[in-house]
Amino acid sequence: MKKLLNTLYVTTADSYLALDGENVVVQGSDGECGRVPLHNLEGIVSFGYRGTSPALMGACAERNVSLCYLTPQGKFLARISGPVKGNVILRQQQYDFVRDEEKSLEIAKHCIIGKVYNARWVLERTTRDHSMQVDVEKLKHASGQLKDALDRIQNSACKDEVRGYEGEAAKIYFGVFNEMILQQKKDFIFRERNRRPPLDYVNALLSFVYTLLTSSITSALETVGLDPYLGYLHTDRPGRVSLSLDLIEELRPVFADRFVLTLINRKMISKKEFKKRENGAVIMTDEGKRIILTEWQNKKKETLTHPYLKEKIEWGLVPYTQAMLLARYLRGDLDGYPPFLWK
Repeated sequence: MKKLLNTLYVTTADSYLALDGENVVVQGSDGECGRVPLHNLEGIVSFGYRGTSPALMGACAERNVSLCYLTPQGKFLARISGPVKGNVILRQQQYDFVRDEEKSLEIAKHCIIGKVYNARWVLERTTRDHSMQVDVEKLKHASGQLKDALDRIQNSACKDEVRGYEGEAAKIYFGVFNEMILQQKKDFIFRERNRRPPLDYVNALLSFVYTLLTSSITSALETVGLDPYLGYLHTDRPGRVSLSLDLIEELRPVFADRFVLTLINRKMISKKEFKKRENGAVIMTDEGKRIILTEWQNKKKETLTHPYLKEKIEWGLVPYTQAMLLARYLRGDLDGYPPFLWK
């Protein structure tokens, strides 16, 4: 269990939640794991199936403490909440910010600044850790270009400019992505980003992992009470989780791309986990998906110090902290949305 921003995250799948007086009690297979005063909480998020006592559910509903259930893999299942005014007000503020061009632009900028900043430090980390295996000059040049792009994005006057600079930065970043593939280079060759369908092994991996990360972010947004279908940078379309696509931008390089590079460079996956169709599309076998899903769950259990909160958390909770920070900004508790800036 982990308490962040007045939200209790219960990440052990076999935990049962109960109420003891004024305390939330987390019970595992070996007995009590911990307890937290209910009055200190705004929300409880449970990644498991064992459930919650009716007494705790009633107390949460009465005190307007959101109680959310997700699968152990992070898929959103349901939310129990008290008076609906909390979510209604938050979503109304979300909609108001979408209609406010200045505020909407500011959120869009922060998401893309996070993306370009993190992409730059993925390159910098590679030159630091593998200087004997990569073209350092090439990666340093690209890193410098991304650094310059950050100023242009910050000074953008409209969303179209943000999208334009983001596209240029992505081209620079993916232009040197192949340099970071250190093993199995004969099989895993990256020339350019392609999708729908992916045409090589690396793009097939990226697309699949981006889908996993988008699902986690969508669950996180649902958990805090935001509408994942109404975004600030990505345009709204029926069935498109536009806000999830906004928030995934800052996490793509450091969460998804580095995970894909690890799979390849540590030889956790090989070309035999893929097959090609007659139209050139590359898809993963069931065994390939099983390997990736297993390693993805392992990745989410790894810990880091959150750059804004300065607290140690699991990678799997990063989408939830960012969703909560966005919600707090929309409610007026923060002066701005702090993107996830990894280094």
